[in-house]
Amino acid sequence: MPESTAPSFDAKAFLQTLTPRPGVYRMYDADADLLYVGKAKNLKNRVSSYFRSRGLTNKTMALVRRIARIEVTVTHSETEALLLEQTLIKRHRPPYNVMLVDDKGYPYILLSTADEYPGLYIHRGAQKRQGSYFGPFPSAGAVRESLAMLQKAFRVRQCENSVFEGRSRPCLQYQIKRCKAPCVGYVSREEYEEDLRKTRLFLEGRNQDLLRDIQAQMDAAAERLDYERAAEYRDQVLLLRKIQEQQHVAGQHGNVDVVAAIFEGHGCCIHQMMVRNGRLVGSRTHYPRPGLSESAEELVEAYLGQHYLGTAGREIPPEIITVPALPQALHGTLTAALSEAAGKRVQIKSQVRSDRAQWRELALTNASEQLAMHIAKKDSVERRFADLEEQLQLEEPVQRMECFDISHSHGEATVASCVVFDRQGPAKRLYRRFNIEDITAGDDYAAMRQALTRRYSRLLKEDATLPDLIVIDGGKGQLGVAREVMQELGISQSRLLGIAKGVTRKPGLETLYLDGPEHEFSLPRHSSALHLLQHIRDESHRFAIAGHRARRGKSRNRSLLDDIPGVGNSRRKALIRHFGSGLAVRSASVREIARVEGISPRLAQAIHDHLHGG
Repeated sequence: MPESTAPSFDAKAFLQTLTPRPGVYRMYDADADLLYVGKAKNLKNRVSSYFRSRGLTNKTMALVRRIARIEVTVTHSETEALLLEQTLIKRHRPPYNVMLVDDKGYPYILLSTADEYPGLYIHRGAQKRQGSYFGPFPSAGAVRESLAMLQKAFRVRQCENSVFEGRSRPCLQYQIKRCKAPCVGYVSREEYEEDLRKTRLFLEGRNQDLLRDIQAQMDAAAERLDYERAAEYRDQVLLLRKIQEQQHVAGQHGNVDVVAAIFEGHGCCIHQMMVRNGRLVGSRTHYPRPGLSESAEELVEAYLGQHYLGTAGREIPPEIITVPALPQALHGTLTAALSEAAGKRVQIKSQVRSDRAQWRELALTNASEQLAMHIAKKDSVERRFADLEEQLQLEEPVQRMECFDISHSHGEATVASCVVFDRQGPAKRLYRRFNIEDITAGDDYAAMRQALTRRYSRLLKEDATLPDLIVIDGGKGQLGVAREVMQELGISQSRLLGIAKGVTRKPGLETLYLDGPEHEFSLPRHSSALHLLQHIRDESHRFAIAGHRARRGKSRNRSLLDDIPGVGNSRRKALIRHFGSGLAVRSASVREIARVEGISPRLAQAIHDHLHGG
C-alpha cells in the first residue's frame, strides 16, 4: 500500500466490506471535507486500486494520504453511477476531480410567446419562461450580434414588458428602423405575426426557405405596384445573403458538437465547437483543473459527463465528435447516459470523414493554440504576482486577492463589486456584487463597510477561503473603513492595500497604502506589480459599473402601474390598451379609469389614490 492514509482510516478492513456491484464512492479527509468523487462498474475493484503499493501517480498518492473516510452508494447500473457522480461533482466541486473553471451556462435567444406582441431576448439558466429557445450560442456577444441582425431584418421588439407597456409614443428603435412600434399600435397584428414567422425561420437555420418566401413576397408587391413594401423585402433579401456569406455552411446538415482536449505537463485545454443546422455557430475554450487526470482521454470523459450531465436542461446534440477517442470501456456507458438524458439516441464518434473530419482537426488546432496562449498568459500573471510580493515585502505568497469598488449615480442604485484574482488571473466564477441598501445616498464609506461586512461575514460563517490580500479602490478613508471591519470580524490573516488615484487621475501615478495610512508608497509606472494592481482595480470598477447600470435601468424601467394592489398583469395590460401609457392613466379621473374593462369603481379609486400618493 502507498504511504499511510489518515491514522483513523483502516483501509484493509474497509475494502473487505465493499461490494462488486456498480456505484459511486466519496473520499473525505479528517475535517470531513469531500476530496474526490468517483464511479465504478465494480466498487470493490476500483476502490482497492487506490491502495496498491505500485503504479500510483504522485497526485493519487497525495489523495490517498489524506483519506480519513470513504462512503459508497450502490446503483443499479454503471450509467446510473455516472449520472450520480456528475451530480455530486457539480454540487460539491471536490479538489481532486477535474473541474471546469468557468462552466457558466450557454446563452440562448428566447422568442417569448406569452405576450400579445412577442419579443426577442437573451436568456441564460433554466428554461422556465414561456416561449421558444434557440441556441446555444458560444457567448453573449454572439447572441447580441444575432439579435442586431434580426432587428435590422424583421424589426421584432426587444424591450422588456415594463418598457413596452409604459410607452405613449415610439422609442428611438422605431426612429432608426429597428422596431415597428407595436407598443403604440403602429403595426397590425397580422404583419407582426409574419415578421415573427420569418424570425423563427432564420433562428431555425432555414435560410433558403426564408429567402424563397421573401423573394416571392417582393415579386408580389412589385406586381401590385407597392414599391415601398417591395423595397423593404429587397433589403431583407440583401441582408440575409450578406449573413450567409459570412457564415461557414457545411455540406452535411445536422447538429454536432466537436470536443478536443490537449493535456501537457504544464497545462490542459478543452475546445468545444458547436455546429447547428450544418452551420458553425461558435466555439468555447475551457482550461479545467485536471484533478487526478493524467491524459487527454480522461479530460474528454470528465468534460462530457460534467458538461452535458452535470447541468439540468442543457442541450445534448445527437452527435458528439471527440479528440482523442474515448476509451472503449467508457464509450458505451457515456453514450447510454447521454442518450437517456437527451431522450433520444446520441452518438459519440472520433473516426469521421469529410466536413466532420475538418471540424475535428479545426477543434484540435484551436485547443493547441489556445493552450499555448493560456500558458504564456499564466506565466505573465505569475511574474506579476511574484513582483507584487517582492515590492510589498510580503512574507507569505499571495495565492488569492480580492478588490472592492463602489458605483452609483448621485447615490441612486448603489452597487459594490468584489472581484477575485488568483495566480491564473481573474477567477470570474467567484466574482460577487452587492446591492447596497439602507445607507445615506452617496455615502461611499457606508457602502464599503456594508459590502466588506457582508462578504467576509459569510466567508467566515461558511469557513471558506479568505484572500491573502484585500485591495480597496480608494484612499485613506476607505482603507480605514476596511481596517475597522477586519478588526470587528477578527480577521488578521488578510493584508489590506488601498489604491488612491493621483490628482490628475492618470494611470501610473497612484498612491498605495499597505494596512494603513502610515505605510504610504508608490510603485514605478512600468512595474509588473503596479500593472497587476491596475488590472484588478479596473476589473472591479468595470464589474461595479455594469451592476449599477443594470440595477438603475431596472428601477427606471418599472411601470407606474407596478405594485398597485389588485392590479395584476391582465388589468395592467387593459389599462395600457385603453389609455396608451402609465402617465395617461395617472392623468385620468376615477370615472375614466372605471370605464376600463375589469376595473370596478372601487378599484378605480384605489388606482387613482395610489398614483397620486393617496
